[in-house]
Amino acid sequence: MTLPGKRILLIISGGIAAYKSLDLIRRLRERGALVRPVMTQGAQEFVTPLAVGALSASHVYTELFSREDEQDVGHIRLARDCDLVVIAPATADLMAKMANGLADDLASTVLLATDRPVLVAPAMNPKMWAHPATCRNVETLRRDGLSFVGPTAGEMAESGESGLGRMAEPLDIVAAAERLVEAKGATGPLSGRTAIVTSGPTHEPIDPVRYIANRSSGRQGHAIAAALARLGADVTLVSGPVTIPDPAGVKVVHVERAEEMRDAVVSRLPADIAVMVAAVADWRVATSSEQKIKKKPGEAPAPLQLTENPDILKTVGHHEKRPTVVVGFAAETENVEDNGRTKLERKGADLIVANDVSPETGIMGGTRNSVKIISKAGVAEWPDLSKDEVATRLADLIAGRLNGA
Repeated sequence: MTLPGKRILLIISGGIAAYKSLDLIRRLRERGALVRPVMTQGAQEFVTPLAVGALSASHVYTELFSREDEQDVGHIRLARDCDLVVIAPATADLMAKMANGLADDLASTVLLATDRPVLVAPAMNPKMWAHPATCRNVETLRRDGLSFVGPTAGEMAESGESGLGRMAEPLDIVAAAERLVEAKGATGPLSGRTAIVTSGPTHEPIDPVRYIANRSSGRQGHAIAAALARLGADVTLVSGPVTIPDPAGVKVVHVERAEEMRDAVVSRLPADIAVMVAAVADWRVATSSEQKIKKKPGEAPAPLQLTENPDILKTVGHHEKRPTVVVGFAAETENVEDNGRTKLERKGADLIVANDVSPETGIMGGTRNSVKIISKAGVAEWPDLSKDEVATRLADLIAGRLNGA
């Protein structure tokens, strides 16, 4: 058993994926967890409290203004008398309530009152998941420190509908719950370890209003920093200019130029782990203009004299204070594996996370990633995953290498 005696408050909201909650309850109890269910009114349209109660061997809580339940336990005790809150499925409606602090039923009131870790397993139509309002709500919840598992891509319940929006499978939710419960404890596999992560692009100024950059959003680097922190590491994130929020639980240093990023990283050595995710501009203008370069009618544009930027991964990989585990990223548009192998040797890295960032993949700036993990031992190809899932897997892999697993 991996969750012996752990108290899981399971909130089931109203979507067709609610039927999966029955299997989730069974899987959690197989691992020794004590499951206390809360069902929204919508959830009861898909599965019955009788079935949920039978599988959980627990009273099922459904009403905010229940005299019996409030006298016995009450919504505040429900919110606090647990080790972890799991929402599966989490509908767009419930996430909107959570993001905006609404509390008009038992589930949303418990979520507003809890101070325990919360794991969210979204499930909805792909159009709803991709809607700007849902994206804003998800970003807010991540910034507030909530963890997510899924959604995944596949066929929807609606005929002819497919895409990203399926609830994660029960075993994947269980695995995510186990990681959160472990991270909440006094020790984790990276407890006492230090990590440096770089993320985002760099901006190399041409003049006061123009710069050289790339399309990196910083999502992957930020997710890796958060994943390492969840495993107990003391993480410093050195971030280039991004529009996403800083991850919770890590120290963040904001920089703009490649030279600033290099200096911030080197000044924080020695460390146990270095994960160089940032898409650093390879070149900068040799001498940037102090004034905006003006366009002159009939004249050719002024030539830009470029000079090479510092190679931060190579600097760290060959540094006298080299971290025990050094991970680099290779964003390629061709010959992904070959280029990744070359980078592994040349940069002095232990692992290279290589991916194809051609425009048609949607990886650069997107929310999903498809990577190859390259080491001296060989190449492991991971399936298409969310960037959060890539981060979780990579953090686990780093912890295993560092601890001799």
